[in-house]
This record gives sequence, C-alpha cells and structure tokens, in this order.
Amino acid sequence: MKLNLTNSVLKKVLTGLLFLGLLIPFQSCSKKIKFETSSVVPAARGDVKVSKNSNKNYVIKINFTNLAEVDRLNPPKKTYVIWMVTDQKNTKNIGQIKSSSSMMSSKLKADFETATPFKPVKIFITAEDDGNVEYPGMYTVLSTTNF
Repeated sequence: MKLNLTNSVLKKVLTGLLFLGLLIPFQSCSKKIKFETSSVVPAARGDVKVSKNSNKNYVIKINFTNLAEVDRLNPPKKTYVIWMVTDQKNTKNIGQIKSSSSMMSSKLKADFETATPFKPVKIFITAEDDGNVEYPGMYTVLSTTNF
C-alpha cells in the first residue's frame, strides 16, 4: 500500500515537472515591453512583443493607442518611423506608420508587425518628413528601455 502511494505521488510530481518543462520554453520565447511615457505625445501608449518564429527570426509586434496624427505635431511631420537597435548596436529603420492613411483609425490606434533576423534590444519611434530615412531624426515620440 505504501509503495502504491509513493508511486502515485511520484507520478504527480513528474507530471507537474513535465508540464512546467513544456510551459517554460513558450513563456521565454516572448517578451512584452511597454513604451515609456512620451514627453512629445504624453497620451500615447504602446507595447512591443518580441518572439521567435520557426525560421529563428525575431517577430516584432507593436500596438499603439492615442498616437497623435503626425500632421498635428509641432512641427508637423509626414510619418512615424519605427526603429530597432540590435544587439550589435546598429540602428535599423524597420517600418513606418502613416497616421493620415487607413493604418490609423479615428480612435488613434495602430498595429505594426515585422520579422527580422537581428535581435532587437530597443525599439523607438520618431516623427519624420520621409519614411525612408536611414538615420533617426531628433524627434523621438516613443521609446522602450533596453530589453
């Protein structure tokens, strides 16, 4: 009887450990980071979720709310550019959000998603006159801390 009770407890412990062993890799594959409060657009909120896909690329998903239309900034701009700082300390333009297009709703919400082979360590958004710029301007709207 004592042996059966010990086997039952051991099975439960091993099952629990197996479950945790399967759960932990899925949690560690994804990071969710909030943007810091903006001094340029204080009402703007957003978060970045970084995960790896089956090709071992980093998938970056960004959600924004209350992001002011770029033509209402002072000075007015044409687009928001999304930048990524890599683990190699390189800064890359990974895309843009044009608030005057259908990408942003009347509720000032926007989503952005991209995949990159480079490991991101920081994401930030600048307001620019041209979305194809190679270097960020001085007008940073939102930024994460390093992650």
